[in-house]
Amino acid sequence: MNTIITIGRQFGSAGHEIGAKLAEKLNIPCYDKELLKRAAKESGLCTELFENHDERPTSSFLYNLVMDTYSFGYSTSAYVDMPISHKVFLAQFDAIRKVASEGPCVIIGRCADYALSEYKNCIHLFIHAELEDRIRRVQNKYDLSYEKAKDMIQKKDKQRSNYYNYFSSKKWGRADSYHLTIDSSILGEDGSVELIMQFIQDFEKRNQS
Repeated sequence: MNTIITIGRQFGSAGHEIGAKLAEKLNIPCYDKELLKRAAKESGLCTELFENHDERPTSSFLYNLVMDTYSFGYSTSAYVDMPISHKVFLAQFDAIRKVASEGPCVIIGRCADYALSEYKNCIHLFIHAELEDRIRRVQNKYDLSYEKAKDMIQKKDKQRSNYYNYFSSKKWGRADSYHLTIDSSILGEDGSVELIMQFIQDFEKRNQS
């Protein structure tokens, strides 16, 4: 297998769990939060910056100005003058391309499909689910009330959408931005993994012919 799988996901849709199970079945690495640590290490920016900007749209000008004083690693004037949120994105972009060059893997979120848009051996997926199922999952995972879980979902989805739409040339969650979109409410985590496995097999057969 030489295929790289990127997964965009609604918050609470089990996109991370599906990606982790898929990677385990295929015996390949799965990158989610791990990308932040790698990007921080390779760029020289501190890990906290990546955590604070993780899949969030650009923050205020004042914050960017203050945090810029902590950055180093690139020396061009264009990079030095760049807002910190853009530096974080570029560092993640580089980290995504590096892990993809190392071999097949699953990469969750962070505009990975956009970063790897020129790669022919990629499958780009989006996981969504019914709102009520997502609320239940978030309630259980974070021990929240119904309303707080719903509010968290709406905020996280808005962050992810704004981040993706800002940095990529596509629209977050729209079918024509991906090769396959899956409603995990219908198939569940394991069923979604099985569907993706079949899709990968067919994709690789087609690419080999």
